[in-house]
Amino acid sequence: MLPHDFGPWSTIYDYFRKYRRDGTWKRIHDVLHIQVRLEAGRQASPSAAIIDSQSVKTAEKGGTVATMPERKFRGENAISWLIRWVC
Repeated sequence: MLPHDFGPWSTIYDYFRKYRRDGTWKRIHDVLHIQVRLEAGRQASPSAAIIDSQSVKTAEKGGTVATMPERKFRGENAISWLIRWVC
């Protein structure tokens, strides 16, 4: 599904694998991440992080089946239900 002027998919994939292995993708990500934070008026690196019980050990509980309550109102839009549940 690549445009024809990109060349054969195998060549593009070879470059992708090479860049992934030598850390080029990570360096690109890190530089862009810092630039986006600075343009948003934030510090280059976060000063705090939040981890809640929903993001820890969910696989041991059985994944999303055990971590999210069943939606009781079948006529309710799934997105509005999720917003109501999170808030």
